[in-house]
Amino acid sequence: MKGSRDKARQYALKILSYRGRRVKELEERLRGKGIPESAVSSAIRYLKDIGLIDDVSLAESLKREAQTAKMLSQKGAKRYLFGRGIPRDIIDSVFSHDENADVENARRFVDKKMKVLDGYPAEVVKRRLYGLLSRRGYSSETILKVLKDKYFIKEV
Repeated sequence: MKGSRDKARQYALKILSYRGRRVKELEERLRGKGIPESAVSSAIRYLKDIGLIDDVSLAESLKREAQTAKMLSQKGAKRYLFGRGIPRDIIDSVFSHDENADVENARRFVDKKMKVLDGYPAEVVKRRLYGLLSRRGYSSETILKVLKDKYFIKEV
């Protein structure tokens, strides 16, 4: 019994060393490895107690990653978290709708992309930026605002 508990803890720590995991995801991985249910629950309880697994902190971390590294909108970041299996209630608790955050994030993304699009005709730049931003989950109002404010585009 003690051996299976240690095996469960070691395997869970190995899995967590790659990336953060949800509690349910970790339980499934441990069961899939053939570890007894009592050892799985013991390992999960231990990891919760020492703070290595927490769905809310994982959701906050993934939100930060989605909005800073991937430059997704809040809507896109919510989709990203949902795709990672974070429950809807946790996603809703982590996000507070802030239109200004979306606008600032979209501006940073456009600044980054303008380095690549520099030298293209204005119509091509507008079309590509609009498509890139919409695929990242930005609303059309946010996109139009960023393109008008940032690049003095009169008609989009």
